[in-house]
Amino acid sequence: MTIGVGGSTAEAELAAMTSMRGDAPAIGDAERQRRIERAQALMREQGIDALWLDVSTSLTYFTGLRLGRSERLHGAVLPAKGELTYLCPAFEEAKLRTMLTLGDDVAVWEEHEDPAALVTDTLRGKGLANGTVGVDEACPFFTFDGLRRAGNAYDFVNASAITAACRSVKSDAEIALMQTAKDITMEAHKAAARIMREGITTTEVQAFLAEAHRRLGSEGPPPFSIVLFGEATAYPHGVPYPQTLQDGDMVLIDVGAPVDGYVSDITRSYVFGEPSDRQRQVWNLEKDAQAAVFEAARLGARCEDLDAAARRVIEAAGFGPGYATPGLPHRTGHGVGLDVHEWPYIVRGDRTVLVPGMTFSNEPTICVYGEFGVRLEDHIHMTGQGARWFTRPAHSVDDPFGYEA
Repeated sequence: MTIGVGGSTAEAELAAMTSMRGDAPAIGDAERQRRIERAQALMREQGIDALWLDVSTSLTYFTGLRLGRSERLHGAVLPAKGELTYLCPAFEEAKLRTMLTLGDDVAVWEEHEDPAALVTDTLRGKGLANGTVGVDEACPFFTFDGLRRAGNAYDFVNASAITAACRSVKSDAEIALMQTAKDITMEAHKAAARIMREGITTTEVQAFLAEAHRRLGSEGPPPFSIVLFGEATAYPHGVPYPQTLQDGDMVLIDVGAPVDGYVSDITRSYVFGEPSDRQRQVWNLEKDAQAAVFEAARLGARCEDLDAAARRVIEAAGFGPGYATPGLPHRTGHGVGLDVHEWPYIVRGDRTVLVPGMTFSNEPTICVYGEFGVRLEDHIHMTGQGARWFTRPAHSVDDPFGYEA
């Protein structure tokens, strides 16, 4: 039997849990002000006169606001010089002001008015009768279409040249929050493995993971929770039906939850019972590919170099080539922060150079459709001395959590 898999109950595991939230402080306004100043310096360098920040994690990143998206326009205009202005429906102004901690300039629109026109009026009020406006890459098309019609004096460009450049490099405070989130999820993973029993369903495990994250100190239930058994583990993003655990099944759990908005994302694969020779071969190959990515993660390397390192290992074992299966059918990793998938991307064609402060997943999944799949996902952060793991990688196919290491 795989060490650390089975032998406990959900009730016992949950009863033993206490919060791991710790004392990593939430991001404050002083840091957000530095982010704004950094963005404004980049805007001036690149000839971008203002940014439109829609209801997105970029709005949260710069202002601290966490708003729900609807058909009604909310957001902020950030000029390359000067103070930002928040925009919202008039009937929401009083509520918005209770949420503001950085700046207090608010422009409003009434229900019968064109909110996109308010954006252009705000730009003009800042002395920008024309120029280049970066539009939040998460802005919905209907809002962009309105901006384009109301603001034909402006050139609209993708704001990611600014937002990604700022958000891709994490501060020490962000790293500390991400470490807390990942520690919580790792503990939830270990507990989930211990509750495995023949006959348990994937939906039961998902419910357990939600409650475990809550008790361990996450802000809320996991925004994603992939639990797969047996042949279904071959599908990277799961299948639309529950499964019931049987002896000899591969188990794959991919889950994470936020701490102060910063999301964890860890995957573990292990066998319920005794691993077969085939399961052992593929699991060990996955671990070797993950190790090759970490070895390639050096300051000055390009993101695509890491993807290539994983594929060399996988293809040398007779899998692939490229995205062909059995093999690795998708990118090797992705950035993580306020979004579970953000810049940079560990994939061919992403020539982003690794610098201190970057954070990204290492998950060279091997999919064998009709049999099973294996994904071992841990995250890396780049320091001035090179790559560091947030969480210790899985130890072995027989002892995945390293209890007897």
